Amino acid sequence: MQLKDQVAIVTGGGRNIGEATARLFAAQGAAVGVVDLNEAAVSAVAESINKAGGRAIAIKADVSDEASVKMLVDRVMSAFGKINIVINNVAISDNKSLFDLSVEEWDRVMAVCVRSPFLVSKFAAMKMIEGGQRGAIVNIGSTSGHRGRNSATAYTAAKAAVLNLTRSLAIQLAPHGIRVNSVSPNRVGSPVGKQDIDPSRGVINLLKRPGEPEEVAKALLFLVSDASSFIVGEDILVDGGSRA
Repeated sequence: MQLKDQVAIVTGGGRNIGEATARLFAAQGAAVGVVDLNEAAVSAVAESINKAGGRAIAIKADVSDEASVKMLVDRVMSAFGKINIVINNVAISDNKSLFDLSVEEWDRVMAVCVRSPFLVSKFAAMKMIEGGQRGAIVNIGSTSGHRGRNSATAYTAAKAAVLNLTRSLAIQLAPHGIRVNSVSPNRVGSPVGKQDIDPSRGVINLLKRPGEPEEVAKALLFLVSDASSFIVGEDILVDGGSRA
């Protein structure tokens, strides 16, 4: 088990990449704080993990809210006594062009996609440092953060911000033994913020198929395990060659 005796926080853990990651980490020996705003979804994921012999707690939280983030970090500390791993996965998209996008929609996308990894990383890293725990933080970016689009104006800006936030956090936390990296998927599972997979949704990549949530989860496992001990401040594309 690659994550034996480790404790992980996975945000957006109620579906898609977050759910697959929580399940894989638990199967690899980690205790997991599964976080989502959808209480029913996150409870189902945690219950399933526990029934399979893993360890997980479900936490309903708005990770764009500071008080809510402090609460979830405290819940994980109370349940498992430490934090070693953070996966900042939660996101929403606007899917709108410049002239259709309102200020309120812009602010909400920025809060969920950029403020949340800032807050969760901040308060989790504080506990990691206080406890003398080495560890890893991985932020979920997107190929939308690497290129412009004719829609999703706020989302593309937010995901670009996540890439440079990752580098800044990597610089600041490396002296404490905490590695920070990011992963950029492209069209994996269901669209951002949606439960159902659209079979007509096109893909443009070298493999000619959509990605599976488990494929991103495996990349995340690599980045939080000792197998990637010399990788820090990097973004790994898990996109089927879309950027190529």
